[in-house]
Amino acid sequence: MKRTVEQNRSYVKDTRTHAVVNSDRSAYLLYMSRVKSARQSEDNLKSAVREINILKTELKEIKELILKVTNGS
Repeated sequence: MKRTVEQNRSYVKDTRTHAVVNSDRSAYLLYMSRVKSARQSEDNLKSAVREINILKTELKEIKELILKVTNGS
């Protein structure tokens, strides 16, 4: 059996398990949208960091080659 929580009508309490569940579907969908957006932002940041690290490695290799060429001449 479920009962509505007095302080907030969008919450329902399951009397058997004593769990409080948010029954507001639009709030849930908004929350999930924010979670998805946050994950996507995090993935974009990780991708940018990977790309920067690759560029740093390549730049280091280029520097080493330039030093070899200039010191070898």
